[in-house]
Amino acid sequence: MTQYRTLGRTGVKVSPLCLGTMMFGARGNRDHDDSVRIIHRALDAGINFVDTADVYSAGESETIVGKALAGGRRDRVVLATKFHGSLGDDPNERGNSRRWIVREVENSLRRLGTDRIDLYQVHRPEPETDFDETLGALTDLVRQGKIRYIGTSTFEPSAIVEGQWIAERRGRERVVAEQPPYSLLARGVEREVLPVAQRYGLGVLSWSPLAGGWLSGRYRKGAEQPVSGRADRQAERFDIASPENTAKLDATEALARLAEEAGLTLVHLALAFVLEHPAVTSAIIGPRTFEQLEAQLGADAVRLSEDVLDRIDKIVPPGTNLSSRDAGYIPPALSEPGPRRRGR
Repeated sequence: MTQYRTLGRTGVKVSPLCLGTMMFGARGNRDHDDSVRIIHRALDAGINFVDTADVYSAGESETIVGKALAGGRRDRVVLATKFHGSLGDDPNERGNSRRWIVREVENSLRRLGTDRIDLYQVHRPEPETDFDETLGALTDLVRQGKIRYIGTSTFEPSAIVEGQWIAERRGRERVVAEQPPYSLLARGVEREVLPVAQRYGLGVLSWSPLAGGWLSGRYRKGAEQPVSGRADRQAERFDIASPENTAKLDATEALARLAEEAGLTLVHLALAFVLEHPAVTSAIIGPRTFEQLEAQLGADAVRLSEDVLDRIDKIVPPGTNLSSRDAGYIPPALSEPGPRRRGR
């Protein structure tokens, strides 16, 4: 039986496994009926938390989720989606501005076939947009009843704190959840993001707990590199010949052996590890097929022993990202030379 957890301080109860739907639509499973059946199987298994985004297959994922929740299922689901990414050639069809938010929320509501979104998340930071403008627009949407709660995704610790400060000082609705990348291979958020989330009572939804498929069991030493659409789109993150990815492959091999010794699949070890952190509310699973979903179900019932957790720490030290590309977001201060060079 699913043991539901409270999302931050909201009082909302959600399942430890959250169904992510990025792989439904043109980027993954193109069969709408099959995708709907997968969603229904997840709901029947006790998952009550579904996460999507407007940019997943250019809105197609939201449309599929809307189909799956029709016919009376919507009220039993905590529904989350996100905005920020580009959805057109117009430079204003993206971002965190009030202009885009108040327009795009209507598009998401229409595609999802609902009159409210339970958790509306800022998909990525946008330093050039005043965070107060973003929170002001989202506060208005809460008061209009179109969204229930506000979340962020892949925010730096300082930005998480800034959001709390703005809410307190300027009378905005408070951000109640953060969605960071977190896995056995990407533990960087253990340094500050997760402690800051705990300090301010935020719920945490970890994305990519299987490290983009690295922890699915398909990446093993001596085997050919798996072929996938994700690897095609993000070649540098998956090229097993690069030094960072060689380190990931070594760690994955050691973790696979540890999982076998513990009587677990690598998938269950990976998901159980993420759920073991006291800051984490839910781990987002993103299946494309029934088989992938079935392999992940039940991981929330697994508890890892102290010995297993200690051995994991030796394979991948706490607070370590084996690849910088797994951080999900690189701030302009690091990604662009201009902010580091005076008068240029």
